[in-house]
Amino acid sequence: MEIALFLVALVVVVLAGNALADRLTVPAPLLLIAVGVVGTYLPFVPEVHLEPEIVLLGLLPPLLYAAAIQTSLVDFNANRRAILFLSVGLVVFTSFGVGALVHLIVASISWPIAIAIGAVVAPPDAVAATAIARRIGLPRRIVTILEGESLLNDATALVALRTAIAAASVGVQALEVGLDFVWASAGGAALGFVVFVIVAKLRKLVTDPLMDTAISLVTPFVAYLLAEKLDSSGVIAVVVAGLLLGHKAPIIQSAQSRIAERINWRTIAFLLENTVFLLIGLQARWILEGAADSEISPARIALVCASALLATIVLRLAWVFAARSMLLRPGADPAAREVSSWQDTFVLGWAGMRGVVTLAAAFVIPASVQHREVLLLIAFTVVAGTLFIQGLSLPWVARRLRVPSPDPLEDALARAALLQQASKAGFAALDGLEHDDPHGVGVLIRQRVDQRNFAAWEQLSTTADQESPSELYARARLAMIEAERKKVLEIRSTGTVASEVVRQVLSILDVEESMIDIATSDEDPEVRPARTLATGGSCDHLDSAPVVPLSSLEDGMVCQECLELGDHWVSLRRCLACGNVACCDSSPHKHATEHFHDTAHPVMQSAQPGEDWRWCFVHHLTG
Repeated sequence: MEIALFLVALVVVVLAGNALADRLTVPAPLLLIAVGVVGTYLPFVPEVHLEPEIVLLGLLPPLLYAAAIQTSLVDFNANRRAILFLSVGLVVFTSFGVGALVHLIVASISWPIAIAIGAVVAPPDAVAATAIARRIGLPRRIVTILEGESLLNDATALVALRTAIAAASVGVQALEVGLDFVWASAGGAALGFVVFVIVAKLRKLVTDPLMDTAISLVTPFVAYLLAEKLDSSGVIAVVVAGLLLGHKAPIIQSAQSRIAERINWRTIAFLLENTVFLLIGLQARWILEGAADSEISPARIALVCASALLATIVLRLAWVFAARSMLLRPGADPAAREVSSWQDTFVLGWAGMRGVVTLAAAFVIPASVQHREVLLLIAFTVVAGTLFIQGLSLPWVARRLRVPSPDPLEDALARAALLQQASKAGFAALDGLEHDDPHGVGVLIRQRVDQRNFAAWEQLSTTADQESPSELYARARLAMIEAERKKVLEIRSTGTVASEVVRQVLSILDVEESMIDIATSDEDPEVRPARTLATGGSCDHLDSAPVVPLSSLEDGMVCQECLELGDHWVSLRRCLACGNVACCDSSPHKHATEHFHDTAHPVMQSAQPGEDWRWCFVHHLTG
């Protein structure tokens, strides 16, 4: 009962802490650590010792897998050079740098153990970094590099830690270290690929979402335990399996299975990630008390802890700037130029917060090691120090350096264009079907697809202070669904309809409501960037029709045909061949498209304020 109550209390505190963090607009990880530290000094809170097995076997595999299946393999591959520089090179660099400093300050800590504590504090934790990065809106490539780095750096750090501990006890040769690292990385990747192949084949045979979800839940533990049993890297095995399964999910899983998996893993990751930070705070008291009993003087303990914290921050900054110069050297692969400015590079270096893996790895150091209590305090200091110093200051640093956030309008344009191209392929498939259609099903399908696309285009911009058709539809349909649900519940209370039928009808309403919620979730009328949109592709027509500067567009432009008909328009488009201004496809008469069919002028430009994107009617491309 005591354990059960404690676990329930952990979850309740995590949920309450997140709600309070949202209200105070502070990062939840930092608030939960502070709550944990305070909790250790409350008499009714039990002393919690975080065992390494709990983290490395119970928490790490699902956390890594949840991150890996959501990570784009395409983005990961595009940023592979930076990710490898950080996840391998930086971890080794930090291990030796911090180790040398620790040994210099406390000479009684041997070289192998000093390097071991360096390996412990070397890997940053992406949970805190990406949580803060997404909240403040850092560029996506920085978030991608941070996520990719965190997926692999734990493996490098654990191999370095294991090697250093072995060197401290029995001694190892350089060849052994090299072979151990090769087997850990290559073997882990190979075993992760094997798990991917097996799970992929199983998923092609399984159509039940419940069974598919069950397979998903066990996959990270199978990959991790299989690799660890064969003395390879369980971290890399989980990451490889997760990356490949996430990349192939649209092919090997049904739509219901993908939705269920996405919701389940988001929930699991939310609970585990936040519980981890609360547990970090709950370690504070007993670690501090253990260090107080050390034979090393308090002043020297404070010096070595502060020096290790400073070294982890400075060494990362030095490495990322050195890596940037290597990535941007003449002749480098253009795809490897992930970080394009010194501001981006500095933010990437500053987002090096440590997390639970660092603290768990410290507990792996044998109890017989001299000054182990000081080593644990070093790890805790680095974790807490980086989270609070860098975590709290990262939003200010990003604003001060004017690091651009993802552009919501650019995303809306890319989303609308992608849907348009997908629809073009879908209509081609529809035209290729051999079927009789006496009921006009094909026309109905085209209308529904067009309405979906129009809603996406309407997220770009509309006439000021005027509700777009998709917004009006969402508001009206949600009001209808609420009334429909209320009526179904009234009928349910009478008991005249079977409960199974009632559940099916309520599920239909829930699905439709969720579709509306998803379609409108990306709209934020308060977010409007000062710069113009600069996204899309190219074709012969776009190349031959350059954009008209926004300053040259006339004020008060109108769709003359709509005015003559006495109708309103949603957005305006301008033909780049003749200058004709007409209404978009979300408007009732679609005069811009009608103009294209009448004149064959292929390219139009948005005539909305602040936009300079163009559209090719022939190739369905934005420019």
